Amino acid sequence: MPPNLRNRRAQADDSTPRVVEVDTDEEVEITRTAEQQRERNRLERDNNKTRTVKIDDDDDEDFRISLLDVLRVIVTFVVLSVGLSYYVTSGESYIWGFERQRPWWMRYNDIKQFLQGPINLTPSQLALYDGTDPSLPIYLALNGTIIDVSANPGIYGPGGGYHFFVGRDATRAFVTGCFQEDLTGDMTGVEEMYIPIEDADDSHRERTLTAAEKKARHEREVQEAREKVVAQVNHWVKFYSGHEKYFAVGKVVPEKDGQEESPKVERKLCEGAQQNRPKRSELNMQL
Repeated sequence: MPPNLRNRRAQADDSTPRVVEVDTDEEVEITRTAEQQRERNRLERDNNKTRTVKIDDDDDEDFRISLLDVLRVIVTFVVLSVGLSYYVTSGESYIWGFERQRPWWMRYNDIKQFLQGPINLTPSQLALYDGTDPSLPIYLALNGTIIDVSANPGIYGPGGGYHFFVGRDATRAFVTGCFQEDLTGDMTGVEEMYIPIEDADDSHRERTLTAAEKKARHEREVQEAREKVVAQVNHWVKFYSGHEKYFAVGKVVPEKDGQEESPKVERKLCEGAQQNRPKRSELNMQL
């Protein structure tokens, strides 16, 4: 056979694909390695899922509000409210004055008085409760209602600025502001302080009013003046009865048989209240 032909056959044999057999141990190793890799991949995926769930749980814990947190917020709010109330009310109240608006059944002194029952004192008996006897409470009376003001002896006790109010019914002085001559419960003629003085008013309005119209106006002004007096009295009764420190304990009753009451005198409007009366001319100028 020619040499060239043999060379071409040799080259043809070299280019023919051949099947290479793999050793059995090597095949097992490859399979095992592949399984291990798949297992590692699975474990890694599981770890990623677990890590994600844990992160979510941590986030939930971060946003979860505990009972202690709620208590902290409440305590902080209460402390701030108390401090601000004390500042705004100039030290008069820690709870924004609510104690003055409480109904009687929420006030200790009123509950105690309710259980004991009301007391009735005559004017002569009431005079004993003026603070001079330390064993007795300090009482004042307004429109026949007895008020216990023992909680403030510095003001209502002996030497106090309002000591003249206690041991008596001084309703008239509360309305007129005359604390020397009007320390009595007699309210006769007090409405005059709100009735205009008929001075020399030559205004057109006065000239055009008839006598009947002026009379009707006067009657209306007297009625309005009496209503103002009642409103003033009710204001002071409400102030003392609803006060956080003071409370009503009973009523003033007439003297017992055999004891004379203080003789009634004809009372005129005190000088201070008389000077503060409005004048007709001034009222007409405002119309």
